[in-house]
Amino acid sequence: MSDLVKDRVKARLESAASSAIEISHEIHSHPEVGFEEVFASSLLASKLKAAGLEVEMGAGDIPTAFVGQTGIGDLTVGIFAEYDALPGIGHACGHNVIAAAAYLAATALAPFADDLGITLKVLGTPAEEGGGGKILMLERGCFTGLNLALMVHPGPNDIDRMDTVAAKHLEITYEGKAAHAAGFPFLGVNAQDAMTVAQVAIALARQQLMPFDKVHGIVTHGGDAPNIIPALVEATYIIRSETLVKLAELEPKIMRCFEAGAVATGSTLLVHSPSPTYSEFIHDEQIVDLYVSNATEIGRTFVSSGGLRASTDMANISLEVPSIHPMVSIDSLPAVNHQPEFTSAAASPAADRAVVDSALAMAWTIMDAAQSLPIRSRLLSHSCR
Repeated sequence: MSDLVKDRVKARLESAASSAIEISHEIHSHPEVGFEEVFASSLLASKLKAAGLEVEMGAGDIPTAFVGQTGIGDLTVGIFAEYDALPGIGHACGHNVIAAAAYLAATALAPFADDLGITLKVLGTPAEEGGGGKILMLERGCFTGLNLALMVHPGPNDIDRMDTVAAKHLEITYEGKAAHAAGFPFLGVNAQDAMTVAQVAIALARQQLMPFDKVHGIVTHGGDAPNIIPALVEATYIIRSETLVKLAELEPKIMRCFEAGAVATGSTLLVHSPSPTYSEFIHDEQIVDLYVSNATEIGRTFVSSGGLRASTDMANISLEVPSIHPMVSIDSLPAVNHQPEFTSAAASPAADRAVVDSALAMAWTIMDAAQSLPIRSRLLSHSCR
């Protein structure tokens, strides 16, 4: 196809831009945490249907997941949408931008899918913020046959990829024994002390951890009253390392710290992982280069570092199918992801521009990949199981 077709895709995208920005703002003003994104998923599904895609709600038996599809080509391309918010601070990671950009890119490409020889999918994936929605959908066959996966993520700068590490979520429970804290404390088993011992042990252990290892968490229940020896303490922690292999080396070191709290106090330790483990990300370098070239042509300026170092369930998809996960700037500095100020930035004029620019860059990247015989052939040889 010629550059004229790119112009036609751009024209269609521009005609739908206001609708995409409205979607971004609507989702932003209705923040929903993981697996509860009823408003966001329903809005996206209805808009995609109006754009001509067939949409299956409840994909993978997850009520707020969906798969939208158009085209009958042999090359299957998936644009991923996220739309969950963070507890307390709303869309402080800008998933409303991700969702709107996915809708807009698909809307622009839909009429050209058959000409490009692609099957175009929009994959609505809930609960990225700790729930591992994409991993559950992957395990349940929602991405079978996918040859290429793309999504963008807002941040302070335009960067060709998110610096992604493996992560595991842990729910920690200490069970002790209640007693009157003043009259009969010697009859109690203090679960809060167990948590304190563990926190001190983790703090001391950090000197021996690798520079890329991270451990952080919060106590979600620390007791019921100051005059009762705490019998139940609950906490949520995340441990991170560069790869799944290195994460497996880190985990027993941290578990010994939690075990120390139980041993020291005589309390009982219970550990549960509430979601699948997030992996490292393998970026498809050819597709990354295509995205950067297209985004630069649109007017985006990339920096080499300073992006978000975090974990995402999109990384697990990248182990199965060629994938990219670039960062798109919403001019938020000094605010960064997961700060309340970033929530405001995610509905700003700069965020609106990011929706349009990143959607166009993804659409053009898909076109380039579909029309390059060497790239197309390579992608067809990597079908998601």
